[in-house]
Amino acid sequence: MCGPGSIDRFLLRMASLVVRLLKKTWVQILLAVSAGLIVLFVLLNSVLLPLYVNHGNTLRVPDVTGDELLQAERTLEAAGLQPIEAETRSDPKIPVGSVVFQNPAAESVVNHGRRVYLTVSGGEIQVVVPLLRGHSMRDAKFALERVGLRLGNTTFQPSDQYPENTIIAQSFSAELRIPRGARVDITVSSGRVVTGSTLVPNLVGKTVTEGQRMLGTVGLGVGNITYQPSYELVPNTIVEQFPRAGDAALAGQKVDLFVVKAGKPEEEIALPKK
Repeated sequence: MCGPGSIDRFLLRMASLVVRLLKKTWVQILLAVSAGLIVLFVLLNSVLLPLYVNHGNTLRVPDVTGDELLQAERTLEAAGLQPIEAETRSDPKIPVGSVVFQNPAAESVVNHGRRVYLTVSGGEIQVVVPLLRGHSMRDAKFALERVGLRLGNTTFQPSDQYPENTIIAQSFSAELRIPRGARVDITVSSGRVVTGSTLVPNLVGKTVTEGQRMLGTVGLGVGNITYQPSYELVPNTIVEQFPRAGDAALAGQKVDLFVVKAGKPEEEIALPKK
């Protein structure tokens, strides 16, 4: 027979065993519950929520930035949204007529039928061409630079209406909008045409022989020739003339020429060592 001490020890061992089993069971239950919650969260976020967002009263805004305006409007309308062209913004990186910004942003969750405001690219920054006719070349250069434009080629032409060195025409009309940084060519008055005079031809870029032939055909001759050393331009090329092209000159008048010769420019020629 077992004594009271043996029974007590048996009961204690049984109680300890039950406690250990209960601890293991609760750990397993907690682990199982945690795993279930994780699976439920993934299911809701990846499957159920998108289904609700896309088929309920709300939806996600598609990304239409970079699309042409017409295509962007079709995409938004197909998604159940209302596209609104809000403004035009200059942007040299985005083609003209394409969307550069949208509000609400892409992937925003909004109500069905929500308005989506679109900002459209206007391309390069446009500036207004100032009126140059009637002004001097100096004033024209300042006027162009003030609005971000540059003075282009200058052509001289006789005029009975405008004084000498006054602009009589420009390549872009005043008030026209053109890209900032563009060049504006001008035509400048060389003064009245004197009876018995002829217009000096443009000799720049020609050889001396060609220039001499062109002057001879209009009854003019070659005057002084000044040579300018250069490594960049072709030797024997006329780079400047006086009187200028378009000026009026009397028959037999001489035209001075500035011509390229091989060699370094004077400022680059090394001085001999002492």
